[in-house]
Amino acid sequence: MAIKGAVLGDILGSQYEFNRPKKLDWKNVPLINTTAMGFTDDTVMMMAIKKAIIEEADLVDTMVEVGRKYPFCGYGGNFYRWINGKNHEPYYSWGNGSAMRVAFVGEYYENYEEMQKMAKKTAEVSHNHPEGIKGAVVTATCIWMAKHGKSKQEIYDYVVKQYPKEEYEYSIEYSLDEIRPRYKWNESCQGSVPAAMRCFYESTDYESFIRNIYSLECDSDTFGAIAGGVAEEFYHGFGDIEADGLLDSFLDDYLLAILEK
Repeated sequence: MAIKGAVLGDILGSQYEFNRPKKLDWKNVPLINTTAMGFTDDTVMMMAIKKAIIEEADLVDTMVEVGRKYPFCGYGGNFYRWINGKNHEPYYSWGNGSAMRVAFVGEYYENYEEMQKMAKKTAEVSHNHPEGIKGAVVTATCIWMAKHGKSKQEIYDYVVKQYPKEEYEYSIEYSLDEIRPRYKWNESCQGSVPAAMRCFYESTDYESFIRNIYSLECDSDTFGAIAGGVAEEFYHGFGDIEADGLLDSFLDDYLLAILEK
């Protein structure tokens, strides 16, 4: 399930979102640090979107309902006001929040056009900037492609068309070796989605994908949420990582019930 891969990516990435050591031994550091890990707003909004789709409920109402249960899970300032205020109009955001919450869309819809249409819809309720919408659509499409047996090269080629290096500083065309020395923590879709997909592209399994994220000083939980669903679908699971046990340990009963629907 792509959504499990995305949620686990959020949890595993959370330990280095703001507290990554400068000289982190990302190739060998223990993958799991239970004292520094937890789900974030990425997971909360993923579950909200899944709940809305499964129950055929209003998307905004469900995001607000679920989001208000977790007021301190890490929302950005604008989105916090969107969740907790009275005005739920879109605010032209290009933030990576639209991409980190869309995993279930790529997993759920069989029809390509229907999937892309819903991905756009989940973004534009708040993140209606063209880059905010693109980030959600590209993320869902990569998950859909992985689920439907597309090769890693085909996924790469699709992302290149969306984020060519002539226009994007962190295009998937740049290797991680090229990106690492110059990457700066970035909360935009355009600064997150192609780099997160590069972390997947250079991986050999789910664990190496996570370690590639650890190699960057990045919004690591959101990188995990963005490309974790692609990695799970492409590699058909998590290898030696006890994913179900970790999800049971870190999610509360409410979120776990939505995840397992």
